[in-house]
Amino acid sequence: MRRKNDILLKSAFEEAFSDLLRFFFKDADSLFDIERGFEFMDKELLELFPDLEKQGGSRFVDMLIKIYGTDGSEEWMLIHIEIQAQNDQQFSKRMFQYFYRIFDRYDVPVTALAVFTGAVKSLPINTFHYKFLGTEIEYKYNNYHIMEHSEEQLLAMDNPFALIVLAAQKVLLSDKIPESELAAQRLTIARALVQSGKYSIEKIRRFLYFLKTFIHIENPEFNINFDNEVSKLTGNEKAMGIIETIKMLTREEGFEQGLGQGLEKGEEKKSIEVVTRMLESGKFSFLEISNLANVSEGFVRNVQNKLK
Repeated sequence: MRRKNDILLKSAFEEAFSDLLRFFFKDADSLFDIERGFEFMDKELLELFPDLEKQGGSRFVDMLIKIYGTDGSEEWMLIHIEIQAQNDQQFSKRMFQYFYRIFDRYDVPVTALAVFTGAVKSLPINTFHYKFLGTEIEYKYNNYHIMEHSEEQLLAMDNPFALIVLAAQKVLLSDKIPESELAAQRLTIARALVQSGKYSIEKIRRFLYFLKTFIHIENPEFNINFDNEVSKLTGNEKAMGIIETIKMLTREEGFEQGLGQGLEKGEEKKSIEVVTRMLESGKFSFLEISNLANVSEGFVRNVQNKLK
């Protein structure tokens, strides 16, 4: 479940990346040419760090993004983001290693951001200091803990990315509150999203899929109530497509049960169904599907080939 949530959170970061920039960088619109778009360099990151998991990192939640500045030139820069759940004493050293490998490969401006999602509210030191026989270096990066802002502060922000942070807060606290309260808080986030007027219907569909899957609730009555409230919030005509998308992607009677299951005897058919649904949604990469459904990338590609 931890890995699944990490992947979902990373996907949400990518989906709302322009809002993420505005959330973490005060002058984002004057620093970055957001309208020009971004390039997510997952493949390049894996090539740079083939031993990432052995060092304590996670290849599933690191992000490397290519983005242009606002000066109109072809000069570009890189943003490295890591979503970190666990307290790791070697984390700052690893962030420095990320930096020097990225900078050495591309020789362009690089900024880094660590987003902490674990239970410890206090932020670790965001510097790496090395000193030996007159040689000295200090590396500093941006860091943020999801509990840094209160729920009231996040709901008051004019930025949809704040709702992703709020959803991450709820997941962190989910084992400490009754499921009925968690369901009510999930609806609060959904209302804030729709009423903000910041998202198109397609983005609402994607966000509500993330919200319903990320803040997972077992009770079917709460999930039915969620769908009904979405219908009221968006209007029945718009809601039909949204709810159908949510139902297709979450697959309450199959998708959740399929996650984390391998290709044991009798389970291959279910795995094929899960992978097929995710491929048809167009929301996931082969790597994300293989890890969410616990199958190999080759298995995913075989299913894809049969769909052609």
